[in-house]
Amino acid sequence: MANLTIRNLDDSVVIRLKEKAAQSGRSLEAELREILKQAATRRTRENLLAAADRIAAMTPKGVKQTDSAELIREDRDR
Repeated sequence: MANLTIRNLDDSVVIRLKEKAAQSGRSLEAELREILKQAATRRTRENLLAAADRIAAMTPKGVKQTDSAELIREDRDR
């Protein structure tokens, strides 16, 4: 595991991070690990667009798709 040192961080930022950690029931260090983990795994716009293209490719071309509202109404009326 790596260690990081962050210099010259505003005191007000540290205070807000400590508050956020307390609200989450974590230590400041654990909260910072979670924040960094989420930032590192966040999907990029390009990844999201590629995923959307893969999903769209699963839809058959030329086949009329039924409106989902119509399907919901039909199911509700049963």
